[in-house]
Amino acid sequence: MELATTLKTQSVRTGIRETGINANHWYPVGWSYYLKPGQVMPVKVWNQEIAIYRDVNGQIHALEDYCPHKGVALHLGKVIGENLACRYHGWEFNDEGQCVNIPYFPKGQKLPCAQARKVPSQEKYGLLWVFPGDPALAEQHSPPEVKEYGEPGWLDVAVTAKFDAHFSICNENSMDVFHGFLHENLQGWFDPVLLKLRETEDAVMADYQVSYKGLMPKLLGLTERANEVTTRIASVNYRYPHYYSTLESISALYLMRLPVSPVESRSFALFFFKLPVPNWVLNPLKPSVRFILSRFVLDRFLAQDIQMMESEQRHYLVDPQRRYVEVNPAIIAVQRLIMRQFEKYQAYLEDLKVAGHKEANHRVNPFITVAPDRSETI
Repeated sequence: MELATTLKTQSVRTGIRETGINANHWYPVGWSYYLKPGQVMPVKVWNQEIAIYRDVNGQIHALEDYCPHKGVALHLGKVIGENLACRYHGWEFNDEGQCVNIPYFPKGQKLPCAQARKVPSQEKYGLLWVFPGDPALAEQHSPPEVKEYGEPGWLDVAVTAKFDAHFSICNENSMDVFHGFLHENLQGWFDPVLLKLRETEDAVMADYQVSYKGLMPKLLGLTERANEVTTRIASVNYRYPHYYSTLESISALYLMRLPVSPVESRSFALFFFKLPVPNWVLNPLKPSVRFILSRFVLDRFLAQDIQMMESEQRHYLVDPQRRYVEVNPAIIAVQRLIMRQFEKYQAYLEDLKVAGHKEANHRVNPFITVAPDRSETI
């Protein structure tokens, strides 16, 4: 559906800062290279604690970080072959969460019915992914497609960020091209114009016209001459729960969002650049160029964004009833989408209960925040 691009005053939905997630999606929890064979790593998706481990064969598995024996965190345990053993008593659980060995039981003795909840997991694009919702739906979904990944001609740069803020604040920042004013000392974009805005059940897509000028944009291939203004079209797509944006085939950004808790979020970003340098020159320099771009360009932009987002979160916590005003219809559309997805997940849980699924509470994320009914009509 095409939406108006007119900038006008609209009330912000006050309940958006307490809205939960739709757990029936794939969420990134870390970069693959951090998890070596035989290692276990604790992760959290919207307050749900998960132990993700790599077995001796290099395959990853994930279980709820809770031993069904004593409730001890499984991430404190030990990888034994393809299984994960609780550090407390050595009970071993296979990749399905079934107890398959108790070291002090006589051989052949029947094992107790102890089941750790399995969390679907996979590796893709150098990231570890988990599906915290209903495992039965995991195969019906997939992580976002990253078409530039591994393709020649593109320089990829991975960036990780942590925000002490609700994920809706982070998502609004990603859609809000009007905040280029914040980055003016870094030769960021300026004079943004919202050209086109579309909305579907699962996505918000916006096209902005932006301008660049300066040495840094020239080095990144965004301008032809450092002393001249160049205008580009930036397309920003929020396909719940992750982002994809492009700048006229010059650069692309895939922003994978991890909602950790109501006041903490993380992102795993893959930037792709087509630099004005021949591949035979660029390829041997890629490690150095990645370091320079990450350390001296992307991290500096990110630090400014983090400061603003965390300030927004702090002031919300001081006075959740304070009223705010928004003028960007793309932000309002993002808020609608976030709340719509959460309501969709709540409805799914209710349908499970009505259908009489006795194990429903164990098959879906039990840590769901219910947003207070304070939403304004937009």
